[in-house]
Amino acid sequence: MSDHQHPHHHTAPLSEIEQRVKQLETLLVDKGLVDPKAMDELVDTYEHRVGPRNGARVVARAWTDPEYKQRLLEDATSAIMEMGYAGRQGEHMQVVENTDKVHNMVVCTLCSCYPWPVLGLPPTWYKASSYRSRAVSEPRAVLEEFGVNLDPDVEVRVWDSTSEIRYLVLPRRPNNTEHLNQDQLAELVERDAMIGVAVVPVPTEAAA
Repeated sequence: MSDHQHPHHHTAPLSEIEQRVKQLETLLVDKGLVDPKAMDELVDTYEHRVGPRNGARVVARAWTDPEYKQRLLEDATSAIMEMGYAGRQGEHMQVVENTDKVHNMVVCTLCSCYPWPVLGLPPTWYKASSYRSRAVSEPRAVLEEFGVNLDPDVEVRVWDSTSEIRYLVLPRRPNNTEHLNQDQLAELVERDAMIGVAVVPVPTEAAA
């Protein structure tokens, strides 16, 4: 395993504005002015559908546009901004590419630094202390628990996000997808593959 460490200047505690937003959210729910289920649905939308779709489009373009892929690997922040995805938690991005010899996965060992503009809200497990510690100490075991079983000769590289730099994994393009366009390819890419704890599966029709 290669563990790439960086200075740990992580995200500070919630700002005053963020604290006030959380307090307001709690008050609205307590007063019955906001349905908790609707709030959960809104959070789920940003966690699973809106945010990760941005990252999926970046990945799909990199798979189909070699020049864009080169820009993405050399200056991820600028390349991602080309597609209109920028903002807080995405100011300093680096993209790491999975190959047949290297598998990358991302963690934030001290808190939960995460590239919101391309992946939305971080999943609960990403923020859990068990993932933050075990991803570094036993990454293969963690990957196996997520269903990713790598050949012994594949190197696992663990990238530790900080407030100064966030990582996005460029997963391997699945086989038998040459006939798919960018939009169709983007539909195959899920959030976990861009964190590195999943692979992009071969489409069902192609596998058949």
